[in-house]
Amino acid sequence: MDLDRLFYPESVAVIGASASLGGGKIPYFHTIQGAGYRGALYPVNPKHKEINGTPAFSSIDELPDGIDLTIVAAPVGQSIDIIRAAARKKFKFVHFFTSGFGESGNRELEEELVREAHKGGVRIIGPNCVGVHCTESKINYGYLPQEQSPGSVAFLGQSGGITGNFMSLAMTRKIWINKVVSYGNQIDIRVEDFLDYFADDDTIRLIACYIEDIKDTEKFLAALKRTTEKKPVIILKGGKTSQGFKAASSHTGAMASNYTIWSAAARQHGAILVENFDHMMDLVMLGTTRRVPSGRRVGFLGAGGGMSVLFSDIAVRAGLEMPELQDRTQKKILEKIKDVNTSTVNPVDLGAYGFDLAVMAHTMKALDDDDGIDVIVPYFSVDYIAAVELFLNVKNSEQTILDMARDVKKTVIPILANFTEDNVDIERVRIATYNTIRQAGFPVYRNIQDTVYVLQAYFTWLERRNNISRARQ
Repeated sequence: MDLDRLFYPESVAVIGASASLGGGKIPYFHTIQGAGYRGALYPVNPKHKEINGTPAFSSIDELPDGIDLTIVAAPVGQSIDIIRAAARKKFKFVHFFTSGFGESGNRELEEELVREAHKGGVRIIGPNCVGVHCTESKINYGYLPQEQSPGSVAFLGQSGGITGNFMSLAMTRKIWINKVVSYGNQIDIRVEDFLDYFADDDTIRLIACYIEDIKDTEKFLAALKRTTEKKPVIILKGGKTSQGFKAASSHTGAMASNYTIWSAAARQHGAILVENFDHMMDLVMLGTTRRVPSGRRVGFLGAGGGMSVLFSDIAVRAGLEMPELQDRTQKKILEKIKDVNTSTVNPVDLGAYGFDLAVMAHTMKALDDDDGIDVIVPYFSVDYIAAVELFLNVKNSEQTILDMARDVKKTVIPILANFTEDNVDIERVRIATYNTIRQAGFPVYRNIQDTVYVLQAYFTWLERRNNISRARQ
């Protein structure tokens, strides 16, 4: 399905555009206008002469023919008349933010809406969803600041709330978004149609999905297989239990399915399945790294023996390897530290020297030259970095991290842990350090468990993908 005019519309109409913010509606007209959209933008509301400085139209029939994207924020009782008018005007895509359809038991209205739309060649997004975001074309439904340039991550969300959470956390974690669709009840254009389109979009490197139901399992799996042959697809499934299914039914009108069978089929077709929202976000961030892990051999470095021991236990149990470092590597590490309360084997314990980012960078370069290491995991403590800055008046240089990113060639996955939760000064240090690490192009995690999880999940997916690829040959 050709969805170019959905994501890159030359004209947009907002039905039910509000003159003021609030009132339970998303101010689509204001957000698209404020994002800098350069196409033709038409507000439709018979109660107003103008909206936010733009002349308003009293009805759809007054609009030009063939508008690419029409956003409907009008009561559900007007939906049939709106779609009939859109069909008469040969509009291409109509997104219904409006709810009150299948999720409320009103499936006959959904069926009638699709029939009327297809008479005029109109395709429907939703209903009961927040719609479409495209960074490049500046189509935007949220309050978040627009990115300067598109990233490489796409998201498909059946829930508007979870889609909003994804967007907010992605922005916080410096995960740059390419395209997002909140697709709701998917009465017409379905998740498999979006997957199929994203598969051929060379600007998208990774796709994440929140899915409650599948309308056509065979078509979905075919689209999933085609997409995963080109790029990773991470799926968080809602409605896996009987209670979850009941909640999904009242949310988007989701139909029942057997999760055990569905999940097995999805994995066989190349999907990465996750159990919760945090796992999904952690894996998406791994997908933004400049260099993906080439093997399971991990080199860990930090300040303090306890965390090194815990990391070793958790990592080995997860199937990762922690080989001993080569002699020349250990000698290079000792150039910057003393052999007192430290250890140069793997895991590397730098003791108090580990609070100095220059020493951490030197040690990472040493691990980078070690032929037995594939992935470097440095453990940073916000509490100690902050203590050095606040009490000793010694500031670690941000440039040190950026230089390290330039010089180290292997995959680097930092841990930025903090244990003080009620100190604003320490929180400022955490945010500043986090932002610098992300600017350097590294994924960064809050604790050992999250870091080991993403590595284990990545290698499990990689091995499964290779097995699937061999089976298809």
